[in-house]
Amino acid sequence: MPRDRDIDAFHERAPTYESGRFGRMHEDIVRRTIELALSTVPAPKRVLDVGCGTGLLLRRLSARLPNAELVGIDPAHGMIEVASAASAADGRVRFISGAAEQLPLRDGAFDLVVSTTSFDHWADQGAGLAECARVLQPGGHLVLADLFSAWLLPTLLFGQRQGRARTSRRADRLLEDAGFPSRAWHNLYTLIIRAVVATK
Repeated sequence: MPRDRDIDAFHERAPTYESGRFGRMHEDIVRRTIELALSTVPAPKRVLDVGCGTGLLLRRLSARLPNAELVGIDPAHGMIEVASAASAADGRVRFISGAAEQLPLRDGAFDLVVSTTSFDHWADQGAGLAECARVLQPGGHLVLADLFSAWLLPTLLFGQRQGRARTSRRADRLLEDAGFPSRAWHNLYTLIIRAVVATK
């Protein structure tokens, strides 16, 4: 099986991912995603972060949700190592290696699934969304934050991101097919980072 360049790149960036200007931007996006998620589900019992990276979102949620079980999954082993080390003292948080398209988790296990700026890197976005729906309990919510803008239309015609769901219209079709009949879009950060709250 060929190596995935995105996964390799995130593996290598893991030790410094939260540093510098990009790290500050990522933290701001995470903070806004958390506020949106908790305004939708104020007290979730079990939360899954798909494409969790260094685990920043779950570390922040842990402080806000003292009774919740928090699980993060990421295909980049370096990210899982950093995330696990940063949350080693918190027994409610665990991290596992895996991809969105094949979540090694049982059906209906979570009431909230969150994904922040990883959706654009999923190998099969439709399959990943179907897996998010599968692991959500009935009535559960997905909060998906990523690059969604008409400004990105040229990237869908040329380059590595051809055919990706980089607009709300494309993402809506995939979400509907995956089992999310109810969706609400929100502006999250700058002109191109938007979030959708999708309900199973």
